[in-house]
Amino acid sequence: MSEKYKNEIFQTEADFAKMAEEQGVAAAFYFYADKDAVISRGDELIQGREAIKEYYEKRLKPGTVLEWTPDFVEVSEDLGYTYGKYVHRLTDSAGIINESHGIFHTVWKRQEDGSWRFVWD
Repeated sequence: MSEKYKNEIFQTEADFAKMAEEQGVAAAFYFYADKDAVISRGDELIQGREAIKEYYEKRLKPGTVLEWTPDFVEVSEDLGYTYGKYVHRLTDSAGIINESHGIFHTVWKRQEDGSWRFVWD
Protein backbone atom coordinates (compact mmCIF):
# COMPACT_ATOMS: atom_id res chain seq x y z
CA MET A 1 0.00 0.00 0.00
CA SER A 2 2.82 2.41 0.75
CA GLU A 3 4.05 2.40 -2.88
CA LYS A 4 0.53 3.26 -4.01
CA TYR A 5 0.38 6.13 -1.52
CA LYS A 6 3.83 7.37 -2.55
CA ASN A 7 2.63 7.52 -6.15
CA GLU A 8 -0.54 9.34 -5.07
CA ILE A 9 1.46 11.94 -3.16
CA PHE A 10 3.91 12.40 -6.04
CA GLN A 11 0.96 12.94 -8.41
CA THR A 12 -0.66 15.33 -5.92
CA GLU A 13 2.57 17.38 -5.85
CA ALA A 14 2.58 17.48 -9.67
CA ASP A 15 -1.07 18.57 -9.76
CA PHE A 16 -0.39 21.15 -7.04
CA ALA A 17 2.53 22.66 -9.00
CA LYS A 18 0.49 22.69 -12.22
CA MET A 19 -2.39 24.47 -10.51
CA ALA A 20 0.03 27.05 -9.10
CA GLU A 21 1.31 27.70 -12.61
CA GLU A 22 -2.12 27.86 -14.26
CA GLN A 23 -4.34 29.41 -11.57
CA GLY A 24 -1.85 31.12 -9.27
CA VAL A 25 -0.01 30.25 -6.11
CA ALA A 26 -2.73 31.49 -3.73
CA ALA A 27 -5.42 29.35 -5.38
CA ALA A 28 -3.21 26.25 -5.40
CA PHE A 29 -2.10 26.58 -1.79
CA TYR A 30 -5.71 27.12 -0.75
CA PHE A 31 -6.98 24.08 -2.67
CA TYR A 32 -4.27 21.68 -1.49
CA ALA A 33 -4.22 22.81 2.15
CA ASP A 34 -5.84 20.74 4.89
CA LYS A 35 -8.30 22.88 6.87
CA ASP A 36 -5.75 23.05 9.72
CA ALA A 37 -2.64 23.44 7.54
CA VAL A 38 0.30 25.57 8.64
CA ILE A 39 2.97 27.18 6.48
CA SER A 40 6.23 28.57 7.79
CA ARG A 41 7.50 31.65 5.97
CA GLY A 42 10.54 33.34 7.46
CA ASP A 43 9.83 33.78 11.16
CA GLU A 44 6.06 33.63 10.65
CA LEU A 45 3.58 30.75 10.96
CA ILE A 46 0.39 31.08 8.94
CA GLN A 47 -2.34 28.77 10.19
CA GLY A 48 -5.46 27.57 8.36
CA ARG A 49 -6.55 27.44 4.72
CA GLU A 50 -8.12 30.89 4.67
CA ALA A 51 -5.10 32.55 6.29
CA ILE A 52 -2.76 30.80 3.83
CA LYS A 53 -4.78 32.02 0.85
CA GLU A 54 -4.88 35.55 2.26
CA TYR A 55 -1.13 35.49 2.91
CA TYR A 56 -0.35 34.63 -0.71
CA GLU A 57 -2.92 37.04 -2.16
CA LYS A 58 -1.38 39.91 -0.19
CA ARG A 59 2.31 39.01 -0.50
CA LEU A 60 2.80 37.73 -4.03
CA LYS A 61 3.34 40.26 -6.75
CA PRO A 62 1.96 39.87 -10.28
CA GLY A 63 4.46 37.98 -12.41
CA THR A 64 5.42 35.59 -9.61
CA VAL A 65 6.12 32.02 -10.71
CA LEU A 66 6.76 29.17 -8.29
CA GLU A 67 7.94 25.81 -9.62
CA TRP A 68 8.88 22.68 -7.69
CA THR A 69 9.29 18.94 -7.97
CA PRO A 70 9.79 16.51 -5.11
CA ASP A 71 13.07 14.62 -5.03
CA PHE A 72 11.84 12.32 -2.27
CA VAL A 73 8.50 10.94 -1.09
CA GLU A 74 7.86 8.79 1.97
CA VAL A 75 4.60 7.67 3.52
CA SER A 76 3.37 5.86 6.61
CA GLU A 77 -0.34 5.01 6.53
CA ASP A 78 -2.16 8.37 6.45
CA LEU A 79 0.84 10.75 6.68
CA GLY A 80 3.55 11.35 4.13
CA TYR A 81 6.25 13.86 3.40
CA THR A 82 8.10 15.22 0.43
CA TYR A 83 11.12 17.38 -0.11
CA GLY A 84 12.87 18.78 -3.11
CA LYS A 85 13.96 21.93 -4.86
CA TYR A 86 11.93 24.97 -5.85
CA VAL A 87 12.47 27.98 -8.07
CA HIS A 88 10.79 31.31 -7.37
CA ARG A 89 10.76 33.82 -10.24
CA LEU A 90 9.48 37.35 -10.34
CA THR A 91 9.45 39.40 -13.52
CA ASP A 92 9.40 43.10 -12.69
CA SER A 93 7.77 45.89 -14.70
CA ALA A 94 10.99 46.37 -16.69
CA GLY A 95 10.96 42.70 -17.73
CA ILE A 96 13.90 41.78 -15.51
CA ILE A 97 13.60 38.30 -14.04
CA ASN A 98 14.69 37.86 -10.44
CA GLU A 99 15.14 34.23 -9.52
CA SER A 100 15.78 32.45 -6.24
CA HIS A 101 16.22 28.76 -5.47
CA GLY A 102 15.57 26.78 -2.34
CA ILE A 103 14.50 23.55 -0.70
CA PHE A 104 10.94 22.74 0.30
CA HIS A 105 9.56 20.22 2.75
CA THR A 106 5.87 19.32 2.87
CA VAL A 107 3.91 17.02 5.17
CA TRP A 108 0.82 15.42 3.63
CA LYS A 109 -2.25 13.93 5.34
CA ARG A 110 -4.61 11.48 3.69
CA GLN A 111 -8.18 12.77 3.84
CA GLU A 112 -11.33 10.74 4.45
CA ASP A 113 -12.14 10.87 0.73
CA GLY A 114 -8.70 9.38 -0.13
CA SER A 115 -7.16 12.63 -1.38
CA TRP A 116 -3.98 14.11 0.07
CA ARG A 117 -3.78 17.64 1.53
CA PHE A 118 -0.76 19.29 3.05
CA VAL A 119 -0.67 20.00 6.80
CA TRP A 120 2.80 21.62 6.88
CA ASP A 121 4.81 23.46 4.30
